[in-house]
Amino acid sequence: MKIRQILSIGCLLWILAAFQLAAQQPQLQPLPVDPKVRYGKLDNGLTYYIRHNAQPKDRADFFIAQNVGSILEDENQRGLAHFLEHMAFDGTLNFPGHGMDEFTESVGMRGGENFNAYTSFDETVYMIMNAPVTRESVVDSCLLILHDWSGFITLADTAIEKERGVIREEWRTRQDAQARIWEQQLPKMFPDNKYAHRMPIGTIDVINNFKPDELRAYYKKWYRPDLQGIIIVGDIDVDQVEAAVKRIFADIPAPVNPAKREYTEVADNDKPLVSIAKDKEASNIILSIFYKHDKMPRELYATAAGLMKDYMENVIETMINERFAEMMQKANPPFVAAQASDGDFMIAKTKGAFTVAALVEEGGLKRALDALVTETERVKRYGFTASEYDRARINVLKQYESLFNDRDKQKNRSFTNEYVHHFTDGGYIPGIETEYQLISGIAPQIPVEQVNQYVKDLIGDKNIVIGLTGPDKEGMKYPTEAQLLEDFMQAQQLPVEPYEETVSNEPLIPGLPAPGQIKETKTDPLFGATVLTLGNGIKVVLKHTEFKKDEILMTATSPGGSTLFGAKDIDNLKVFNDVITLGGVGNFSATDLNKVLAGKKVSCSPSIGLNTENVNGYAAPSDLKTLFELVYLNFTAPRMDEEAYTSFEGRMIAQLKNLQLNPMVAFSDTLTEAIYKNNPRAARITADDFRNISYPRIMEMYKERFADASDFVFTFVGNIDMDSIRPYIEQYLATLPAKGRVEKGNPAEVPAIRKGEYTNIFKRQLETPKASVVNFWSGQMDYNLENIQTATMLKQILDLVYMEKVREDEGGTYGVQTSAQISSFPEGQTFLQAYFDTDPAKRERMNEIVRTELTNITESGPREEDFRKSQDNILKRHAENLQENVYWLTTLDNYYFRGFNGETQYVETLQGITPAKIQAFAKKLIGQGNRIEVVMEP
Repeated sequence: MKIRQILSIGCLLWILAAFQLAAQQPQLQPLPVDPKVRYGKLDNGLTYYIRHNAQPKDRADFFIAQNVGSILEDENQRGLAHFLEHMAFDGTLNFPGHGMDEFTESVGMRGGENFNAYTSFDETVYMIMNAPVTRESVVDSCLLILHDWSGFITLADTAIEKERGVIREEWRTRQDAQARIWEQQLPKMFPDNKYAHRMPIGTIDVINNFKPDELRAYYKKWYRPDLQGIIIVGDIDVDQVEAAVKRIFADIPAPVNPAKREYTEVADNDKPLVSIAKDKEASNIILSIFYKHDKMPRELYATAAGLMKDYMENVIETMINERFAEMMQKANPPFVAAQASDGDFMIAKTKGAFTVAALVEEGGLKRALDALVTETERVKRYGFTASEYDRARINVLKQYESLFNDRDKQKNRSFTNEYVHHFTDGGYIPGIETEYQLISGIAPQIPVEQVNQYVKDLIGDKNIVIGLTGPDKEGMKYPTEAQLLEDFMQAQQLPVEPYEETVSNEPLIPGLPAPGQIKETKTDPLFGATVLTLGNGIKVVLKHTEFKKDEILMTATSPGGSTLFGAKDIDNLKVFNDVITLGGVGNFSATDLNKVLAGKKVSCSPSIGLNTENVNGYAAPSDLKTLFELVYLNFTAPRMDEEAYTSFEGRMIAQLKNLQLNPMVAFSDTLTEAIYKNNPRAARITADDFRNISYPRIMEMYKERFADASDFVFTFVGNIDMDSIRPYIEQYLATLPAKGRVEKGNPAEVPAIRKGEYTNIFKRQLETPKASVVNFWSGQMDYNLENIQTATMLKQILDLVYMEKVREDEGGTYGVQTSAQISSFPEGQTFLQAYFDTDPAKRERMNEIVRTELTNITESGPREEDFRKSQDNILKRHAENLQENVYWLTTLDNYYFRGFNGETQYVETLQGITPAKIQAFAKKLIGQGNRIEVVMEP
């Protein structure tokens, strides 16, 4: 182990020793496993984690994690780990053929949404999410799927041959600028190392030509119980599930003389490694500096030292990123964006790295490099200030406190993710009660000096890797690797001064008017909400829920919006929502406001839509007053900051400069032009638009839109105490300005969708040959709950049909993405869209299938099984949504502001939809004769 890493661990041990001596506790024992988790191992070596959790009710997650990934492939096997992941869904012992899909869809689940997997370099994880477990048979079936994934995937020759086409198309879709850059970068960042040549997608040569027996041999060698962990979390009986696991998985034998699962080590380097990679379709210049270090040993990471390591890295990341954010508020920052973090060295599980990275302006590489190195050196030499650390510490402690407060309200996925990480990476899972108790006791005793020593140990003088990536275009100059290294070494010698900051202790609001009045209070039995009418005309809707103890959500809506502004403000509107908060509020810049809000779980952001003004926010109940203060300030004291705007404009122009090099941007631009013709309101922002954008004018527009609060409806949902919130409403909402304006958005200013048939097939130079296709149907439909649900069902039915006909039968695409929408403004404007990538040679046939299958629905209606599966899935998701604060926030806002009731008849309306209604809806929409086709080909 290297001296530097010994110092880091020594720093942690010193902290723990001091704390444990005072507490008279035994040192460095592994933290106990959370008693709420049934954790064990079968005789065959299979690890299991089982936990009861009722969020959401009647749902459970079933995961199997394999400590197996693409890093275990030999050169002639590149892509087999990922190919095997696909084959797990194409037939197993107990679910032959498409039996898994048939089962999951029969109980309302949907591929991608509830049924998925991923392959990485060192692990492969399969997921059944939010399975409806009201019936024991569903639990057993989900366990049986995990069982089959563990050791009984069929791997039939015919299925393998069929899947080659799907994976070729996945490779085509994923082979973008970033993938090609990694192929250039990794061999230089991981010299003479398998990580350099094991991208999970593999190579086309292997995908096309491997023999089925090679895949079977890989499966038999690596998919085995000693490398597998199953995780079941949800509304289940733990004892029954554990007994079922022991019964169902008993027939999987322990491996005999298994191949050793070795982890690929990453070598140290004395001299910095340098990699420069370019691509013709890259649109950003990115500079990264990695300070590699050894990772904490697993046995130590399982103790309180692991908890403290994560705490220290959390506060360090918080502090340095706060400095970067402050730099980006200056008029001429040295980079477009910057971020620092500590974790794995890129893709390697066996090496850590403290990483600083920046998005760089064209021509600004030297400045960005100097700034990144200087700030890193400043941290290394001088550390952080006491005030910085105080803020970071209370922010991190607030995160733990919030998790502790909501310890009985966490979603299943938060636990499944935690246990997957524990199985694949090690660590600790004592439960939030123990973690919160430990961190609350230890963190206040850690002085800033100790944090500074730890970060100094992290940022070493050796083991440095420098990466530079960007566009390969004419006229853009890059340094040589030798020159970049020389520039880096020179940057290390630049003079560095200690960091200085100013911290304000003044209150958010220096003075307040006398409180206003609540004129009327009503209890609405329809949604169990309390509705207040204030003296200034504001309506406030309050709904108490028990879904989260530490969460209150807020939205506020009024009529108006961007369509009230004319043509001269179109470019201003493109950046309006980004710009209005740049200056902060009241007497506080955005930077200072962030400091003042340290230790608070609170957020508030104003915006405008097409026909509304909006304010959205959230807070922990303990920080509710601060949320009201922020609301008040956003209405009454918006703040301009010319320097922050100048920085924003420069950084935006830099980002937009090379955006057109990305072919998908050209595709999107062409599609927008096809749908909305040349309407400037629909066009994306370009660098040239900033010639017409005025910051003072935007702030005038903002003040105009928020000058009258009388027509706002404020909605609060969450853990609300009705007695506590009323004084805040009287003080901060009832005193907002009121003019009594009567207004509404102007639908005539919304870009109109092109009528009739229109086709644009255009050519584009592409580094990876593919055809990208969009079909877009539009029309006018009545805006009502039944039609909204029917549009959603039509989209879901098409998803099933296209999965079968285009992906599975033809191997023609990785997937067809569909969407459908009926707009409330302009009311009834409706569209249906289907997008896919494919082999250019297959484009016409695949597009014919996409269009023919929709025509079949208009002529004959959907297949009964597709209709039923889609209806069941929507009902399942609705039952889950009913347990979410955000769902009720939207539902109440729709009802009390827009007058639209999307809830009380939701189930009845959905159950009243028939295949004939789906057919009639599709026929009416398609029958209006508005279809746009846009194709980009190489």
